[in-house]
Amino acid sequence: MAIKTILCIEDDRFIGEMYVRSLQKAGYSVEWMVDGSDGLVAARNKPYDLIILDLMLPEQRGDQILDALRNDTVDLIPDSKILVMTNFEQDDSSREAMLKRVDGYLIKADITPRRLIEVIEELGGQTNE
Repeated sequence: MAIKTILCIEDDRFIGEMYVRSLQKAGYSVEWMVDGSDGLVAARNKPYDLIILDLMLPEQRGDQILDALRNDTVDLIPDSKILVMTNFEQDDSSREAMLKRVDGYLIKADITPRRLIEVIEELGGQTNE
């Protein structure tokens, strides 16, 4: 599946604007939500190829959104990939449990816009070359 549409759920304005600008420049259609509640509503109401999900969000945390969308008994978004991006330090068991439900897990401090696009391309993103 080629990734064309992306929902970015990120509360940090600087980081969100940087992701959106870089992804749009790379040819992706991107919608951006700055709190967890709006992000969950958007993810439920419209199909996205990829959801970039921050863990530390106002209103609802990213792990709560993940539980609502994809858990042990239901996957409300079977056609969407989920890429968690966080600076929140998790213990190994929590991270391992999350990795079973997501398609990627990145530490924000280690990611440049170029590297983010490379990761998305590895997940099935489009290339403009």
